[in-house]
Amino acid sequence: MEATSVECRCGAVKLQISSKPVAQFYCHCADCQAVTGGAYVPLALYPSDTVTVIEGNPTTWTYKTLPRTRCSICGTILFGEPPGMGFRGVSGYLLPTGIFKPDFHVHCQHAAMPVQDDLPHFKGLPASFGGTDEMVSW
Repeated sequence: MEATSVECRCGAVKLQISSKPVAQFYCHCADCQAVTGGAYVPLALYPSDTVTVIEGNPTTWTYKTLPRTRCSICGTILFGEPPGMGFRGVSGYLLPTGIFKPDFHVHCQHAAMPVQDDLPHFKGLPASFGGTDEMVSW
C-alpha cells in the first residue's frame, strides 16, 4: 500500500499513514461534540504505529480520558488515541478527497439530531469494538 500524507490546515504538521484504515465512521459522542463544536466527527481508525508525525511539533492534550493531538500553531485536531487500544483516529476532514468512506455511525445516543443515510447507526459501539451492536432508529 502506498503511504498517505495529510497535514494540518496551516501545513506546519504533516502525518504519514502507512496502512489501510481498520474502520471509518462518524462519531456522535459527547466528547467529540465538546472538543470540535460539531454534531459529529468523521474518523478513520488506523493502527497507532502506522500514523506518524513526519514534520512539525504537534501538542497532545486530554479531554476527560482521550488524548488528542493537534497542531500547536493552527489548532487543527489531527488524531485521537484511545488509551490501551492501539489505534489512532485520524480526522476524516484531513484525508485526501475520496479516501474517507464511512461504514457506520457510533454513539448515536448522543446525537444532536437524527442523521438520515444508509449507514448503520449504533447506539454505542458495534460489537467488534466492544459494544453491543444495539442500533437506534431515527
